Amino acid sequence: MGTPFRILVVEDEPVIRELVRSMLSENDVVVETAANGAEGLKLARTQSFDLILLDVVLPQLDGITVCRMLKADANTTKIPLHMLTAKAKKSDVEVAMKAGADGYIHKPFRGAELMDLVSALRAKKPA
Repeated sequence: MGTPFRILVVEDEPVIRELVRSMLSENDVVVETAANGAEGLKLARTQSFDLILLDVVLPQLDGITVCRMLKADANTTKIPLHMLTAKAKKSDVEVAMKAGADGYIHKPFRGAELMDLVSALRAKKPA
């Protein structure tokens, strides 16, 4: 096996955080979690990730601000970043995409939706 596929989940709701972790954790997938925007930003900047799943409504720093900061940073700009949020209005999606998000997943989400995203990104990752 090669290096594991590493995912950062930034989500303030413990139940959702653990649900996503359990859905995506496999032998070669490592899921790290953060409970607020500041913690998520710090982890993203100090560790290496292949995907970031980011809620919009977060304590300390909201997800849109975190997204903008990560996409403006040369060290994190290329990490695929998908918003994972209950904010489902068209205007919410537009704000996230303008901030640099690569995708937008609405809550409630399906496990298959997350697995498909991970599979697609893993297929693109160099061995």
